[in-house]
Amino acid sequence: MNKPLVMIAAGGTGGHLFPAFALSEELGRRGYDVDLITDVRADQYGVDFPGRAAHQVPSATLRGRSPVAVARTVATLLRGLFDARTLIRKQRPSVMVGFGGYPTVPPLLAARLTGVPFIVHEANAVMGRANRLLARLSSKIAVTFERTKHSENADAGKIARVGMPVRDAVLKAAAPYQAPGGSGALSLLVFGGSQGARVFADIVPDALAGLAEDTRRRIRLVQQVREEDMDRVRAAYDAAGITAELDTFFANLPKRMADAHLVVARSGASTVAETTVLGRPAIYVPLPHALDNDQLENATRVQDVGGGWCIEQKTFTPERLSEEIARLSADPDVLSRAAQAARSIGEPAAVAKLADVVEDLGR
Repeated sequence: MNKPLVMIAAGGTGGHLFPAFALSEELGRRGYDVDLITDVRADQYGVDFPGRAAHQVPSATLRGRSPVAVARTVATLLRGLFDARTLIRKQRPSVMVGFGGYPTVPPLLAARLTGVPFIVHEANAVMGRANRLLARLSSKIAVTFERTKHSENADAGKIARVGMPVRDAVLKAAAPYQAPGGSGALSLLVFGGSQGARVFADIVPDALAGLAEDTRRRIRLVQQVREEDMDRVRAAYDAAGITAELDTFFANLPKRMADAHLVVARSGASTVAETTVLGRPAIYVPLPHALDNDQLENATRVQDVGGGWCIEQKTFTPERLSEEIARLSADPDVLSRAAQAARSIGEPAAVAKLADVVEDLGR
């Protein structure tokens, strides 16, 4: 007897793919086949997709308003819509789930055209533009936060607050927070999302070099650094006498997060979900100039409960970061309270809740 099939559509960033991976793991445990539809290779983050198959469907985001740019985008989206409709008719899924981003638009519009019910999941505290477009056509809207901007006009009966699904690797890495001792090592993890962030290469080395010598000697740093920045960042830490492990990508990032006393990171949806599920205090530096300020909203929600600190990039200077790290390293109780507060808004059961919504819709 064939297993029921669920198809998941996700954009090509970690913030979209990681929750898609998490849901696939959970649905697999429940006896479902799962296929992924995306616009990129699903193994680009060093993790094989935990499902039956992954399909690439063309998609595009509008870049520029010239007639030529608009025409190219529309042509790509139409090609993706045609390909997705053909795929859906062939595979006949019972339900589809979209995790946001413009690559989900062709598959979910194709689901609508073929009569397949679908769910959109909004990871951020602000509903993205693609999800706003698709929400009115969806059967269900799953949200991460209790308050989600731009969801006010949605049918309240469609909305289910489930949280942000995190991968099994995150749940397996979870461990109680152990604050650093008064003079013991301080484990600091710095990363900038799936593609890294140059601002951390520009700011963090000078910030740590500006710490008092006894504090510098306590630092045990793990930092994600882009390849083109690696030599200068490594030289800066060597000159400052700071113990640092640098790499362009950490496949075991959940374990690295669990081992950290303090995280410095962007505030994308996956990062915020994973730090709060793990209960790790973080200094968040939201990605600036985002259309909807989603990362700023995410970071603010954590800061509001005392689970971390939000520093906007315009005020993220070596002096400011050095001051924050010096303050926190001198007061382990502040870090412990922040860890507890972060854990209080984490949602380790999010993936199970979302899978329940999928099963209910499938029935």
